[in-house]
Amino acid sequence: MVTPTAIRMMQATRAGMFRAAQRAPAQAKSGPLVYRENRVPYYQRLFQNHDGKRQWRKTNRSPYLLYPYYTILLGSFTFSVVGMVRLLFGHKSIW
Repeated sequence: MVTPTAIRMMQATRAGMFRAAQRAPAQAKSGPLVYRENRVPYYQRLFQNHDGKRQWRKTNRSPYLLYPYYTILLGSFTFSVVGMVRLLFGHKSIW
């Protein structure tokens, strides 16, 4: 059974009477994540929108991450294939 004092504390906390006391230490902190806009609904709408795009291409930052990745991936694949073809002809190194 819950004591009456605990019940009053829970009700007071729900009513917001102690919010000022709870926010005081958080305001002392400095940083980008203290009071920040909730972006979850925006990204939820973005990623659940059926617009024909793949999930990894939907954000504005996607090209900055994907194109260097594609370049490194295709470059390493090409380098490996060239090395294997050279091995077929007896050359053990690229030089």
